[in-house]
Order: sequence, then C-alpha cells, then structure tokens
Amino acid sequence: MNFDVVYTSVQVRAIETAMIALAQNVSDRTPVVIHNEGKMNEWAVIYSEEMKKKIIPVYRDWHLNERYYGELQGLNKAETAEVYGKEQVHQWRRSYDVPPPNGECLKDTAARTIPFLKERILADLQKNKNVLVSAHGNSLRSIVMHIDGLNEEEVLKLEIPTGKPIIYDHVDGKLVKRS
Repeated sequence: MNFDVVYTSVQVRAIETAMIALAQNVSDRTPVVIHNEGKMNEWAVIYSEEMKKKIIPVYRDWHLNERYYGELQGLNKAETAEVYGKEQVHQWRRSYDVPPPNGECLKDTAARTIPFLKERILADLQKNKNVLVSAHGNSLRSIVMHIDGLNEEEVLKLEIPTGKPIIYDHVDGKLVKRS
C-alpha cells in the first residue's frame, strides 16, 4: 500500500512496527519522523515543496500510547494474579470501565484515542490520504470499538492481532472495514 501519512504512539515498538510496514511500501517516498515539540519543531521544518512530496510524514503522539496500567505497569501477569487473584487481574485487563490501581481502563483510553481519531486521522482521510496507524492492542481496541460501533460487552471479545493489519476504507465520510 502507498501511505501518505503515518501516526504512531511515542512508544518505540509502535514506531518500529510502522517502519517495518513502510519498508514494504510501494512508494519511493522516505518516511520522516516529524518532531512537533521544542527546538526540533523549528529545526525539522522542510521548506522545499519538492522535498515535501518525497517524504511520508510520521507523527508520534502519546494519545495513541498503550493503555496505562498504573501500579501494575511492568508487572508480570502471572505474578500479579498470585498477589491480587486471577479474577481481579482478568477484570482489570479486560473490563471496559474498571481500571487497575491508579491506571486506565479501556473507557479512559478511549477518552484520549477517539478525539485523536476524529481530529487528526479522519481529517487526513477526508483529504483522500492513505493513513497508517501503528499503535497498541488497547489503544487500537478503543478506536475499533468506536469505528465499528461495538458496545462495552462486544469490545471485551475484540482481539487486535499483533502485526496483522486491519484495513478500513473511507467511503462517503464513513470508515468501512475491508474484508
């Protein structure tokens, strides 16, 4: 596929995944990470219109980061289940609106990913751009939940496979999952 713009989380694994996908891109354009903060915002400006046509801008944004697990962040799932119980850990990991201690539930994750989808990604799709989004299981689950109109129970069964693209077409202002 030929991509016009890429959005990733700020987490390295999402950026690496995007670069792996772009390495298979049929385009002769070069992916360039766009820095929108600090001095890099000024130093990364591309003034040549000709050069802008030769790049694929890659935007990193924390709104696409994986769900924040709070006090469970970085803990092994099995060891955590030994401390809190298997059922409690399952509820924290899979429920829609029950967050782990000082962390995010899927509802919280959706509160940051869906506005990003509407403001940034859909804006590019409306300009007929092909967009690649490289993020994480829960941030993508919240976006797919919104796009596909899943309810809180349906999203619990939704699995986002690692490394397997889910493709949507932008048709008449709506996103339609490609079969």
